[in-house]
Amino acid sequence: MRANRFRYGAWREGPDPLAPPYDVRAAVDEVGERVLAGESLRDALRDLVRRGPQDGRGLDDLRARARRLRREALRRGNLDGAVTGAQALLDQAVATERDELRGRDDETARFNEAVLDALPRSTAQAVRELAGYEWASDEARALYQQILDGLRRDVVEQRFAGLRDALRGGDSATDARVADMLRDLNDLLARHARGEDTQDAFAEFMNRHGEFFPERPDTVEDLIDALARRAAAAEQLMRSLSPQQRQELGELIDQALGDGPLRGQLAELTDNLRALRPNLPWGRGERMRGPDDLGYGDATAALGELAELDDLLEQLGQEHPGATLDDVDVEAVERRLGRSAADDVRRLRELERELRRQGWVSRDPGGLTLSPKALRRLGRTALARVFADLAGRRRGEHDLRDAGAAGDLVGSSRRWHFGDEQPIDVVRTIGNAVRRRAAEGSTATLPVRLHPEDFEVAETERRASAAVALCVDLSYSMFADGRWGPMKQTALALSHLVATQFPQDSLQIIGFGRYALALSQGELAAIEPDLVQGTNLQHALKLAGRHLRRHPGSEPVVLVVTDGEPTAHLEDDGEAYFAWPPLPETVRATVEEVDHLTRYGATLNLFMLGEDPSLRRFVDAVAQRSGGRVFSPDVADLGRYVVDDYVRARRGRRPAGS
Repeated sequence: MRANRFRYGAWREGPDPLAPPYDVRAAVDEVGERVLAGESLRDALRDLVRRGPQDGRGLDDLRARARRLRREALRRGNLDGAVTGAQALLDQAVATERDELRGRDDETARFNEAVLDALPRSTAQAVRELAGYEWASDEARALYQQILDGLRRDVVEQRFAGLRDALRGGDSATDARVADMLRDLNDLLARHARGEDTQDAFAEFMNRHGEFFPERPDTVEDLIDALARRAAAAEQLMRSLSPQQRQELGELIDQALGDGPLRGQLAELTDNLRALRPNLPWGRGERMRGPDDLGYGDATAALGELAELDDLLEQLGQEHPGATLDDVDVEAVERRLGRSAADDVRRLRELERELRRQGWVSRDPGGLTLSPKALRRLGRTALARVFADLAGRRRGEHDLRDAGAAGDLVGSSRRWHFGDEQPIDVVRTIGNAVRRRAAEGSTATLPVRLHPEDFEVAETERRASAAVALCVDLSYSMFADGRWGPMKQTALALSHLVATQFPQDSLQIIGFGRYALALSQGELAAIEPDLVQGTNLQHALKLAGRHLRRHPGSEPVVLVVTDGEPTAHLEDDGEAYFAWPPLPETVRATVEEVDHLTRYGATLNLFMLGEDPSLRRFVDAVAQRSGGRVFSPDVADLGRYVVDDYVRARRGRRPAGS
């Protein structure tokens, strides 16, 4: 029986199927932790893919490897090897020819020696003058011919990898095939540049000339990409040489390509490609140094590698607006950084797709942002932290399905009706059943059989709903003094508490710097500190009053978190006016809004952060004027103070109609 034989190798069909998947929820929690610590939401999401979740390999690691490879490429060698190589071959050919001439006594030999002595120092000019020279040495003739044939081969092979074998013949038939291909190629590119449909023309071109393109491009765009990068590398080589070297190499290439159609068609191809891909580094030179002189092919290959690494660095940087991981060329990553790096990019792409598929993030023109689902999780995390600080305290209410069901018992009951969710009054329900059986004439009281009409429910206080305005200071001092994260955590925690445990209440978060604005959960999570000076509490209280008046049947509550006295107010034209120290007009405008809220019946509690004596005097005066309270928590206790104050006030709220 023949034994089975197996061969094992690297997996090449996409991402490694045995690689552990990223934990999507853990990634969301990691972003949430950083947001609650005060970091920017977009920075946290961007760093997730830059560092990789759970400190895995991310884009930053790949960029570091690309930068290292770029530094190594810059030390690969000198770019003038094509010129110095041609000079070395010419010197060797001339020396060989001189040896041959010294062994001859005829006048022709002496004349040829004079020709060699009079050769110009320029390599290109010397090669041109020797074009019609009658070589006495076959070896010297071969060395001279190698200068032009080798350079011609290098130039054309650098543009078209598939021409390597075709050019070895060097006969007229080969040249005709190459010229025919270049003519069709330039015609195809010109039609594509005019916006014509070139799908069928591309297919026909590949059928005729596909042997010259072993990479087998799928579309005309793929063909243009490949050719343009090579052409740009050739142009970069010329820009990287000194003016004298550039002139030498240019003249040598012109002589190598000859006066036939090849030189003109290659120049036309370069112009077409430059027009189709103007963003490539056509005119940018590079300074490369190393122990070796690089020939034309090696030099352009090194420059092409540098250009591709530069593209990868830009793609991996994800700096431009709307950048996504789909912008990263995974094939280029695999070519330059290896298969493991390409797998890392694929896993990061899959993480981003999975975050979007599961509804944790969404994409807008500015990039990724947390979805409402993720914001709820973030709020739940913030609330859990606050409640952890409230250990040993009563946690408040549970999730509600009916606003009246969560009130305190008042001692009375009523008949049950379909849809009631109040607690069953067990004693009265059983008493009703026993009395009903007795009224029916039955002497047996056990077992007690309950009918629907026997049930009674305990009546509870129906609590009034509340309209709550949480005004949070967004001035730069909040960020500079480490209060930005606790402020966000407090607002998100209170928002989640209201949404889940007090759904009858209406919460509006209002941020204020030089101006005030209403914020959603997502906007609050994403908001970043602004360097513009100003603490416009007056505008915030004005917006709070509008929110309260939109809910006239609810109890009005205003909570203010700030670390500085008001330094800005709105003028009659709606523009904010800032001054430090605060002007009497600013204080007066702010106090007017306090009076408006007080007359409306709002409770105004202030949470003062820091030890500013001027702020202390201001908040004490506001609290006394409005009948509110002042709290001075440490920044780490801010969430506990705010949530606990809200829960205590909510628990003691008066019943409706009282």
